[in-house]
Amino acid sequence: MLTYEQKLEIIESFPELTKKPVSLGRTNFQYEESVTEKKNVVFHLHPNGNGFVYAEGIKGYRTNDKGMVNIRDFSEDELRTIITKSIDKLSFEPNFEEDEEEVEELWVNTSGQTLKLVSEMDMWNVYAGENLDGTFNSYGEAAEYLDEEGFSFKE
Repeated sequence: MLTYEQKLEIIESFPELTKKPVSLGRTNFQYEESVTEKKNVVFHLHPNGNGFVYAEGIKGYRTNDKGMVNIRDFSEDELRTIITKSIDKLSFEPNFEEDEEEVEELWVNTSGQTLKLVSEMDMWNVYAGENLDGTFNSYGEAAEYLDEEGFSFKE
């Protein structure tokens, strides 16, 4: 696990992020050029090494209800990758009317059962074969549901 100082050094190497101290010794890092109202890329980085990075809608990350991923146990490469993806995500406004490309992911459990997560219009649907298993407003909500049901993203 990286120390707080190591994480801070990695995060501060992103010149597009602005450091914002918050309560209890924690620090946020914001991307001021965000095309959305969401600006926090790193949220509540704490001197104990805990913290979060915004990853709502980024493939392969399980997010909480605020779209954040806990980075406590991330390696340097993992931390750099997720921060880069977060900045990229906040740099481009999604245009669902023009972008009709469907995103599909397979999720598998330990028994080998698979579910398909599909973006359709502005919703995320989970399918068991041809049957609709659930509909969610965000990728994060759908991924959290799949994780709670014992499924993992299959790359």
